[in-house]
Amino acid sequence: LTLPEPIIANRADIPERLLTIAGRLALSSRHPLAQAIVAAGSADNPFRDVREWPGQGLEAVDSRVTIRLGSPGFCDATEEAARVAAAYPEASLIAMRCETDVVVFAIRQPLRADARQTVKTLKTLGLELEILSGDRDVPVAKVAETLGIENWRAGVEPGGKVARLEELRAAGRKVLMVGDGINDAPALAAAHVSISPVSASDLAQAQADLMVMGKALAPIADAITIARKARRLMTQNLWLAVIY
Repeated sequence: LTLPEPIIANRADIPERLLTIAGRLALSSRHPLAQAIVAAGSADNPFRDVREWPGQGLEAVDSRVTIRLGSPGFCDATEEAARVAAAYPEASLIAMRCETDVVVFAIRQPLRADARQTVKTLKTLGLELEILSGDRDVPVAKVAETLGIENWRAGVEPGGKVARLEELRAAGRKVLMVGDGINDAPALAAAHVSISPVSASDLAQAQADLMVMGKALAPIADAITIARKARRLMTQNLWLAVIY
């Protein structure tokens, strides 16, 4: 729903040295929040042997110093995150810890230009929409309210997304999952059908059934419309064959 070009709202509060360290670790990720950190600094030499903790963040060891970039809990930065969240309630948060140095980035992600229209079109097609996000309650609630999506869940880890899809499957529902992050990959694989934008992480792209080119969301609604038309034509052809 958001563009992959987020900005750091509290850039002026981030020491340059810590921004560089965070940027070096962020170079190993294609997550939009990580890319915002890369774009804001001048880091160009990623750490070696970076370990990824699904749904939490990245970890590297440099000169016996452990460096983490990811969720505030993963970086043991909940107190610092609370202060930043109070100043930037609608921003997404990503933390970095390097020994005793801790910094929390407040990152704003603008909505895609056609997000409202696409949501409206999907509702017109009779589909129920739901947001599953690993982000905090406030920014997720703001996006859901802006787009008119009543069902949303925040703070959902990768396993929780898969569990929700299994709930819907057990209820007889067929789910189209749209996602772009590494954390979305398990849910993309578990859905009946899945779509990722071309800007998605490599893992998300590998699990998706369809790829959307460009920044627009409209092709998602187009894909559903075309699929329904194709199904009608297939059924029509089968009946014509039977009659013949």
